[in-house]
Amino acid sequence: MSRIEKIPRDNWAPELVAAFGNQEATELELGLTRMLAHKPQAAAALLRFRAALGLSRELPSRLVELVRLRIAFHNQCRSCMAIRYNDESGQSLDEGVVCSLEKPMEAPNLGDEERAALAYADLFATDHLAINDSTYADLRRYFTEAQIVELGLICAFCVGVGRLGATWDMVEELPKDYQDHGERVAPWHAKAVETHG
Repeated sequence: MSRIEKIPRDNWAPELVAAFGNQEATELELGLTRMLAHKPQAAAALLRFRAALGLSRELPSRLVELVRLRIAFHNQCRSCMAIRYNDESGQSLDEGVVCSLEKPMEAPNLGDEERAALAYADLFATDHLAINDSTYADLRRYFTEAQIVELGLICAFCVGVGRLGATWDMVEELPKDYQDHGERVAPWHAKAVETHG
């Protein structure tokens, strides 16, 4: 059972309903927003921030989804790992690509720019003070300054919100692979729930 009470969408404050949008969503897709609904203004601002990152995105959707899933693994945010977000064309990551996240530096189906972004995300999620001039020099081989800032904001959002989600323990709606509390789970070893977004 989740540690924070979920507020049903029908009981959300109008500003949160407006920020979330009118799209149909499953309970899992409503996700943490149901808990964030206890603080509707902050929740709406967080949703607008996430939307702004998506609207002005310069980084490829595939790279962003790879980074999100890798950070979800480090956070052990099970609801984050269980969901796959579709790109602009409506396609989600191929599960073979998701499996490459187990050892991204060795994966032949990842590009050098994806490996650089994942190395940065790994450090951001596990040892942020180890990020140094060399890390940024490596990123600059593939990304503009604006893209590096975007990558940093995406990592900050995923690490922060993912860790919060992990502490709230919202697992009861997840596939069984993600419900076991006895061991670490990974998106490359468990069945995903597809979603739009």
